[in-house]
Amino acid sequence: MTGLADRTETTETARPRQAAVPPGRFELAPIAAVLAREWALYRRSWQPTTFAALVEPLIFLLAFGFGLGSLVGAVAGYTYIEFIGTGIVAMSVLFTSMFPGLIDTYVRRVFQHTYDGMLATPVDLRELVTAEASWIALKAGVYGCAPLLVAMAFGLPPAPTMLFVPLIACLTGFGFALAGIWMSALVPSIKTMDYIISGLITPLFLIAGTFFPVDTLPAWAQVLAKVNPLYHCVELVRDAAFGMEPAADLGHVAVLLVFVAVMWCLAVFQMRRRLID
Repeated sequence: MTGLADRTETTETARPRQAAVPPGRFELAPIAAVLAREWALYRRSWQPTTFAALVEPLIFLLAFGFGLGSLVGAVAGYTYIEFIGTGIVAMSVLFTSMFPGLIDTYVRRVFQHTYDGMLATPVDLRELVTAEASWIALKAGVYGCAPLLVAMAFGLPPAPTMLFVPLIACLTGFGFALAGIWMSALVPSIKTMDYIISGLITPLFLIAGTFFPVDTLPAWAQVLAKVNPLYHCVELVRDAAFGMEPAADLGHVAVLLVFVAVMWCLAVFQMRRRLID
């Protein structure tokens, strides 16, 4: 027995000790691992996602830019194809970030139990939420440029400051992806998402200055529009296309950063309640 105890002690002493990870530490390696997983999944299904991202803005531009644009003419000093082409960028960002954050997250959490397996690995909940939203934001940053390219093909003049559009789309997409993740953990069933889609997402892009200037709305609706994060995305994209206004644009970026911070806290809190607490 003594020899067994000595051998056990020797083995335990010889075994290398792993570095202790402080509790609550936020690391980038798990986020990179989740992003690598998302990339592997995306490579199998990128065709339909890309098709929708390209065809949908094309349809909107044809229907509104040329159909309605032939009747409207100029809006806010721009041709209607220029006005709506930049506005649809923000709408595309909303759709390509909010819907995956809302629906895909719910399916993975409730039906596939993907997150249960991921949290059994060295991935913290905060890292998981951040990684999921980051992946969605990256896609929104890329796909958000598709309407701009289509609008340029239809006459929108290119500008060097349009290079800021992917960054604007990525920041906005990050915030709306987090909002979708938060709401996916709030709804009691997948059927109740219709309340969010019809009652929230549709008004978001209708009163963001996408199809018409918010100045034409009643005073109370203008206040709501300027609280809408998508409105600030629209303004940033238009300024990137037609001329930056540093003071106003910094204000728009600040609003989007506050939106991201609030949504991140809410998403982490609600997902923790669903998955851990």
